[in-house]
Amino acid sequence: MSPTPISFSILVYGAPYSSQSVSTAYRFTKTAIEKGHRIHRVFFYGDAVQIGSRLVAVPQDEVDLQLKWQQLGEQYQLDMVICIAAALKRGIINSDEAKRFEKDASNLAEGFTLSGLGQMIDATQSSDRIVTFGY
Repeated sequence: MSPTPISFSILVYGAPYSSQSVSTAYRFTKTAIEKGHRIHRVFFYGDAVQIGSRLVAVPQDEVDLQLKWQQLGEQYQLDMVICIAAALKRGIINSDEAKRFEKDASNLAEGFTLSGLGQMIDATQSSDRIVTFGY
């Protein structure tokens, strides 16, 4: 008899390339899906929002975590949310925010959306389990 699927929300806090949190969260999320569980939302907060900048250029001999998340998100239609307050402070904006702040460009990578902490609260209320990666 297989275990009952669990609905997870994933909260990620650490920077993509100076901590293991984004990488470990990716592996956990991928494995949970492969085991038949559901991912309600992946919420990137604090320095983890850097995963959403399309301007990051990863050296060829390193793992492109953004691409891995984008592929996983596309394959499984994941709701991958970048905290808007944390993103704005780190120079990550979508086209709407670029217009609002009169910037000449946007840099939010495909597959990610900007939203507020309400999405994180919703994730905690709408999931069976919350798994946090980072501080």
